[in-house]
Amino acid sequence: MSKPEIVLTRQIYPPTMAALERDYTVHKLWTVRDPDAHLSNACANVRGVVTTGLQGFTRAHIESLPRLEIIACFGRGIGTVDVAAAKEHGVVVTNTPDSIAPAVADLALGLLITVMRRILEADRYVRAGKWEEAPFSMGRGLGGKVCGIVGLGDIGREIAKRIEPFGMSVCYHGPREKAGVAYRYYSDLESLARASDCLMVTCPLRPETRGLIDARILDALGPEGFLVNVARGPIVDEPALIAALKDRRIAGAGLDVFAKEPIVPAELRELDNVVLVPHIGSGTMEIREERHRNVVANLRAHFAGQPVLTPFG
Repeated sequence: MSKPEIVLTRQIYPPTMAALERDYTVHKLWTVRDPDAHLSNACANVRGVVTTGLQGFTRAHIESLPRLEIIACFGRGIGTVDVAAAKEHGVVVTNTPDSIAPAVADLALGLLITVMRRILEADRYVRAGKWEEAPFSMGRGLGGKVCGIVGLGDIGREIAKRIEPFGMSVCYHGPREKAGVAYRYYSDLESLARASDCLMVTCPLRPETRGLIDARILDALGPEGFLVNVARGPIVDEPALIAALKDRRIAGAGLDVFAKEPIVPAELRELDNVVLVPHIGSGTMEIREERHRNVVANLRAHFAGQPVLTPFG
């Protein structure tokens, strides 16, 4: 009996890819010149799709696969997988409802400490043999500083829990004040930025948050302020951020996400006062293993005619 055909939209955790290639005939979309044309012209027998929370899967993609039965998301897929379109076409959708908030918050704190204490700059200084010539100029401590959190959801709350023991105070901005939250609320983002020594971006990407952190907000943060973004790249106006870092209108930034991943502008890569990591907020072995188990189990259950383990939507 031939293996079911599936589409894999991008490279994921290697053990998961190996399991998929063992059990299915896999169309690897990232290897073809025109993914949309490939879906329309070469995937008539595809019964399953594996995608990621960042990549998602659109209505147009769903409608281009006449035999599609299941979309398995390696991640949450909230807002990126068109669940409504899938339901209309009788397509089962699954995701991996793991809790990424603690892992993302850990990274956010690491980025903040790294950029404020200038850890990577200090590392490069030692490796270049400059310590023998002169002492390294100091960074800034976290104690006594104010951390403004843009979006006090699960990740924002986990960040707040982590930074308070460092002696930082917390305030936040969002579309509305949270009931039962003791942190000071700012309805105006610019006012929050002016009150903060560092700004943590943790809100979801929506039309109203695209470009939310612009030149005006960066200028309000000021030349002693730091920005950390562990949400989505387009929430920050990237050219405005580059200009602010170049001109030292803010002190530094720690970035896990970018406007056009995996492309990171050369101007950003050349700056010393920014820490850059390749979207690893949820990138722990523990989370990857959990997602691996869920994706593989969901597909196996579906193609065996059994209920999926983690239905989505």
